[in-house]
Amino acid sequence: MENLSVYHGPIGKKEGERRLALDGRDGCFLVRNSDSVPDVYCLCVLCNGIVFTYRLQQHDGGSWAADTIPGVPKRHFRKIKNLIAAFQQPGQGIAIPLLYPVTAQGWVQTPTEVQTPSNSLSPPHSSSSTLLQSYVAQGQENEGKNVMGTLG
Repeated sequence: MENLSVYHGPIGKKEGERRLALDGRDGCFLVRNSDSVPDVYCLCVLCNGIVFTYRLQQHDGGSWAADTIPGVPKRHFRKIKNLIAAFQQPGQGIAIPLLYPVTAQGWVQTPTEVQTPSNSLSPPHSSSSTLLQSYVAQGQENEGKNVMGTLG
């Protein structure tokens, strides 16, 4: 995997969805390892409160492609960053263009702390801010306990 700021590693589906929900903007996205298929990555993007996940696979010869909706021809790219740049445009076979990168920098992987990005480019929408406030309140009520998974 090339050095991408949006690559979060093996964080799992639920954690990836949580990070996108905390950002809360339609078009926010990240890349993570697939939970179910080795050597495959997932491009995850938030649209209308739903996280859409597209598998990224490296093919023979080293090119990268994303699984998109049926009927859209598969495009191949030399680097994932080129794929991401192309998918920032509408009509690429995904739910919404990739608009807001959710970078891995600043995310701490400890289950008892609130995990927030330290390098946000803009403040989150009020809905994600409310979600974060709720999560913080739950964490204070359950201090010292593992409260991960309470967000659903």
